[in-house]
Amino acid sequence: MSDGKIPAIAKFERVSDARFEADFADAFPGADVTAAKAAVKLPTRATAGSAGYDFAVPCDLTLAPGETAKIPTGIRAKIADGWVLCVFPRSGLGFKYRIQLDNTVGIIDSDYYGSDNEGHIFIKITNDGKAGKTLSLKAGDGFAQGIFLPFGVTEDDEATAKRNGGFGSTSK
Repeated sequence: MSDGKIPAIAKFERVSDARFEADFADAFPGADVTAAKAAVKLPTRATAGSAGYDFAVPCDLTLAPGETAKIPTGIRAKIADGWVLCVFPRSGLGFKYRIQLDNTVGIIDSDYYGSDNEGHIFIKITNDGKAGKTLSLKAGDGFAQGIFLPFGVTEDDEATAKRNGGFGSTSK
């Protein structure tokens, strides 16, 4: 909820149970999907001054150095036109473990919400640490943060295409 000074331009929602179950089973074969569904929570800011909304991991996760995980968050975002959700690793995890997003910064466009996968936000992370530290997260722990940013378009912009998909769908 906005305090009147900061515009409220988005709303987080859960994806359908069927969508989450299918995506979770693909990412974590054999893992307990019922427990994972229960661990899905809408991203929140930790303090009134926080810019980032924390995304939580839906299951226990351990990443040794060099290991990667594609995490279905169970979340989608309804975003106003002219805004984008940028996803980054949580600062502390990046600093302590060198956790990185595999695409560097996740870009969630406003039209992704209506995509054929319900706009389900996936976050792929890698433990790129060189110090040999293994990252261990419990279900419900924050691992990434999303920040809403405004964007502009060029004066001669004529984009009219409709999205249907996620990664790479706009360049097909």
